[in-house]
Amino acid sequence: MGLLKNTVAVILFSWSSFCYAQSDKRPNIIFLLSDDQTSIATGCYGNTQVVTPNMDNLASEGVQFMNHYNTTAICMSSRATIMTGMYEYKTGCNFMHGPLKPEKFENSYPLILRRAGYYTGFAGKFGFAVSDGDDWNESTNDALPTTAFDQWGGGPGQTNYQTAKNPCIASYAKKYPHSTRAYGAWAHDFIKSAKQSGKPFCMSISYKAPHLPFTPDRYFDYVYKNKKYKKPANYGAENATHLAPQAKTGRQYNAYDFWRDSEENYQEAIQKYNQLIHGVDYSLGMIRKSLEELGVDENTIIIFTSDNGYSCGAHSFGGKVLPYEEASKSPLIIYDPRTAENKGVQRDVVTGNIDMAPTILSYAGIKIPKNMDGEALQTLIVKPKKFGREAVTLTNMWGNDEIQEMAVVTKDWKYIYWQYADHRMEPTEELFHLGKDRLEMANLASNPAYKKQLKKMRSLYDKKLKHLAKHVVKEHDYPKYKILFDRKANAAEKKPYLTGDYQSVLKQQEKARAKKNKIKH
Repeated sequence: MGLLKNTVAVILFSWSSFCYAQSDKRPNIIFLLSDDQTSIATGCYGNTQVVTPNMDNLASEGVQFMNHYNTTAICMSSRATIMTGMYEYKTGCNFMHGPLKPEKFENSYPLILRRAGYYTGFAGKFGFAVSDGDDWNESTNDALPTTAFDQWGGGPGQTNYQTAKNPCIASYAKKYPHSTRAYGAWAHDFIKSAKQSGKPFCMSISYKAPHLPFTPDRYFDYVYKNKKYKKPANYGAENATHLAPQAKTGRQYNAYDFWRDSEENYQEAIQKYNQLIHGVDYSLGMIRKSLEELGVDENTIIIFTSDNGYSCGAHSFGGKVLPYEEASKSPLIIYDPRTAENKGVQRDVVTGNIDMAPTILSYAGIKIPKNMDGEALQTLIVKPKKFGREAVTLTNMWGNDEIQEMAVVTKDWKYIYWQYADHRMEPTEELFHLGKDRLEMANLASNPAYKKQLKKMRSLYDKKLKHLAKHVVKEHDYPKYKILFDRKANAAEKKPYLTGDYQSVLKQQEKARAKKNKIKH
């Protein structure tokens, strides 16, 4: 009798799950994020020297965005922006500044989806802390939202390429010793559990690859064996003489010597970098195979992008951070199996990481919160002429004072304002005609023939600065950028807001407020 009751219970449970799955027609959503992958390191973006068949196939079956920018080209800030759909000056989250406040994380796409009935999971490098205080340590789990998802496979800090050294995926280490393929295996198990839940699911995986240290999966050693790479046309210091002096003061220009100190080191670095990306490509293939095997491929949207680009020696730069093309641009591919009419479509209008959260929520049929700065990209896909965006804002608020800047970019033009000035340099403007000069080899800011275009881009910049000034958070050292990024502010006005002096200004202001309050009482 007990066995019969149990059998009936199982049947009823299975039938209820089946009914739930049938009644909830919302699509499943997979969001995949590589780390430090510039768009040109992907075959479908025109690179014939790389092997990315699964990314290329995804683009041929979906929509490829040709001008996708990370509004801050550094991982901590970019990941917070991706989750929340807000510019960095609204998240208040970056290295040297502070963590994301819990109330802002509550309005991130994974938590909104979970509250709306989605089964959610995260694996990989989370990349930022969620905390009310500033005394957090990114190398621990203390400030990671491990319980905010139905399934958690994430890790603190930069995580590790050795699967065994990542506790949440260590069980996959024997078969998949490199974490990139291990995340593909984790994905299979997540999708299986999500299907059993009877709910639509949202799975987010943030790979460590191809971030430093360049430690590729030996499983793919054959892919680029004996391969020699041709350098980009804007490679080297000789192609940086026209760039702003501020850009050449930070570690992006003065470190990462392996990109420039010898031909041998360059070839080794670019091979390892591309091999790491090939591992991500393979993992994408694993995930697509799992979707087919588990019978959920026809209702599962896949979004693939990266948290920032990577310079790889262009203009003699290494790393990311800067607003130039290689460092700030990443691939963005969206595949929706339900819309065959958009197969193989390319879109040139600028998009940004601010658009990821609104796009994901829109696919789930959820209204986009008003605090989000990005836009759902479905309109750009289906009716591009009705997508009204002209420009996105790029900022760097990290690192030495000299390289902190703000820029605006459109489909064809980019304007950068380098705010820093001292005895060595003056504030500098850069204007690039991206439509004709994608390698950014000619700064047209001082060319009289482009005076009208410069005026237009300055106007766009000033408009974006007003948005920053209105919405910038009051904490984490961000209010100073209202002054630093103001083209019309002079050196004397900016000086107190530079690192060091700014802190003394804050202390003086605090003392003045305390004195004023004392007089009141």
